[in-house]
Amino acid sequence: MKNTFLSEMASRGFLSQCTNLEKLNDITNKKPIKAYIGFDCTASSLHVGSLMQIMILRLLQRYGHQPIVLLGGGTTLIGDPSGKDSTRKILHHNNIKKNILSIKKIFEKLLITKNNKIKPIFVDNYSWLGKLKYIDFLRDVGKHFTINKMLTFDSVKLRLEREQSLSYMEFNYMILQAYDFYQLFKKYNCILQMGGSDQWGNIVNGVELIRRILQKESFGLTTPLITLSSGVKMGKTEKGAVWLDKKLFSPYDYWQFWRNTSDEDVKKFLKYFTEIELNELSNKIDGENDINKLKILLANEATTILHGSKAAKESADTARETFVKGGLGKNIPKKKISKKIIQNGISIIELIFQNGLVNSKSEVRRILKNNGIKLNDKIVSDEKKIVNISDLSNNDYIKISVGKKIHFKITVT
Repeated sequence: MKNTFLSEMASRGFLSQCTNLEKLNDITNKKPIKAYIGFDCTASSLHVGSLMQIMILRLLQRYGHQPIVLLGGGTTLIGDPSGKDSTRKILHHNNIKKNILSIKKIFEKLLITKNNKIKPIFVDNYSWLGKLKYIDFLRDVGKHFTINKMLTFDSVKLRLEREQSLSYMEFNYMILQAYDFYQLFKKYNCILQMGGSDQWGNIVNGVELIRRILQKESFGLTTPLITLSSGVKMGKTEKGAVWLDKKLFSPYDYWQFWRNTSDEDVKKFLKYFTEIELNELSNKIDGENDINKLKILLANEATTILHGSKAAKESADTARETFVKGGLGKNIPKKKISKKIIQNGISIIELIFQNGLVNSKSEVRRILKNNGIKLNDKIVSDEKKIVNISDLSNNDYIKISVGKKIHFKITVT
């Protein structure tokens, strides 16, 4: 392939499966297309586990194609069973609408919105799913699906094999997703659906539904599912989800997340989560013997894409001041504590645990026994240590370090 949308997808490791790669590549080389990815709206923000899909939408735009961002106001009411061990909590429609507005703002930051030819089209599938008449839907759409085939898809099969409950509501999800593709094909001439590899069955159903009802060809492709070298699913840390909304996860914490990438993942993530041209990136990787410099490059580039170059630079400066010089950069995370609590005193273990920096008090004790807890840059060896007013610095804060990577300051209010 010459340098095209699909060839760069493949080169960056984004491409897992495609229904007809050769024909799709031929079409995308000849004319701009519309392609969509659907996103559930179960929270007010997406997290970094959705970032590969967003990077693909950015790549789509760079090659002159137009993305459709489907925000699942309808399907979120049901819940996608793919990759889930249990039924999701059912959200109220009003909560989902609020989530959609918040998530849309993230996309408006990350995608090109001022070029009419490639700016994203935002759609909420509740606009058609909310109007469905059940009997008509069963007759017109349901007749194209067989239970035999639906039972073969991983989203269903795995739950049944593990003897985990699968509601009839969830079982219908794949039909609704196929119907989404059918609607987007009709309304916008959207010929391509993309998603994670756990969506393959749902995507193929959409391609098949369009062929059966409209006698037209459409395409589906999937990306590999990302797990960290540790085996943990992308997007989760000990501190919780890595949100893309800075109100939920600060730019500094986001920078630190990428800076703390494992040695085994950093080169792969530079391809996934930066937009450095591939030949240039290959030269940087081959010419750099210090893996930590590659991690800093990743952190700077990824943070710039989401939060801007200023936030990336400030985060890097804060990390340098904190970790290299032993000081406190201005963007280091802050926690607040009431003056009454600090006057009465609080145990070091309780202080760290209550601020959500570790999962349990026993974990704090383990780190403390390994000399991993510092108070104002001094190792704490006594697990009965009480933090009080005498530990305040001249600037009215207390610096706490947990291990080598977690630093924050506590201010008194």
